[in-house]
Amino acid sequence: MARSAKKSAEPGQSPASPVAPQFERPPQPQRFAADKDQLLQFYREMLLIRRFEERAGQLYGLGLIGGFCHLYIGQEAVAVGLQSAMTVGKDSVITGYRDHGHMLAYGIDPKVIMAELTGRAAGISKGKGGSMHMFSVDHGFYGGHGIVGAQVPLGTGLAMKHKYSNDGGVCLAYMGDGAVNQGQVYEAFNMAKLWDLPVIYAIENNQYAMGTSLQRAAAEPLLYRRGEAHRIPGLQVDGMDVLAVRGAAEVALEWTRSGKGPIIVEFMTYRYRGHSMSDPAKYRTREEVQDMREHRDPITHAERDLEALGVSADELKAIDKEIKDIVVAAAKFAEEAPEPEAGELYTDVLVESY
Repeated sequence: MARSAKKSAEPGQSPASPVAPQFERPPQPQRFAADKDQLLQFYREMLLIRRFEERAGQLYGLGLIGGFCHLYIGQEAVAVGLQSAMTVGKDSVITGYRDHGHMLAYGIDPKVIMAELTGRAAGISKGKGGSMHMFSVDHGFYGGHGIVGAQVPLGTGLAMKHKYSNDGGVCLAYMGDGAVNQGQVYEAFNMAKLWDLPVIYAIENNQYAMGTSLQRAAAEPLLYRRGEAHRIPGLQVDGMDVLAVRGAAEVALEWTRSGKGPIIVEFMTYRYRGHSMSDPAKYRTREEVQDMREHRDPITHAERDLEALGVSADELKAIDKEIKDIVVAAAKFAEEAPEPEAGELYTDVLVESY
């Protein structure tokens, strides 16, 4: 006699509750206990990004930077906190088009970054990549990608290379809250978990993508949960606190280096400027931006921590002057550097032979 089918729920009855996915998760990160020298270094790096981006905005206004230009002002703690824990030359980094801050956080010379922004031959991509397409194989920095979300499968491929080579490296793949809804992101998540690839997916949630509030664009606004269907654990971290970010970096790197596969970390951050220099940002109020500047600014946060460690206001002012001098020198270098020769149009072009 044939076995009868399992009886379905009667009308009005609740169906069987779905089983929640059970898988190992990392511990909740703790704020990194930096000593004075470490925090001073983080402060310098964040300040360099801030002053560099402010200067880039000025050069854009003067017409010395063409095309698109996406500034990182307000988000400095994310890049510095994460990349300060990584090993240049061993680990790899890939990001979207808001990339200047990520390059500076990886120790790349501000002069060659500014020269690239202004389209000069001395730029890190010979002046042919511009703001959105910077690259440094020597540093393990693989762009700078203009297509939203395109860096995520590419970063997954970099992680595959790390695993295949058994070199101990980890790929840090950045994306914004706007990229998280891209289909290619989930294809990459699935493959990364199937193969337990060493990749950290860092979501920089600045809350507006191009100009639409996350609450209006995402059915699930808790982005750190986006890997649940693929059994990828996620964390949510204060992205305006460099020590909280560095603490999360320690946990994420330990997770991936130990062979447990990918991890998602959502950093709650905020950009003070528009999506790009051409964006008037009318989708939010001035009061909202000012409130973030006054109460959540990552550099001001670090200053308070430094003052608690005995660093004086005069010392902080001296650091700011030092950083401003570096940025002025970088801008001067870029403005005086020659443009690429016309023949450069025909170099670095892949020609397929048959």
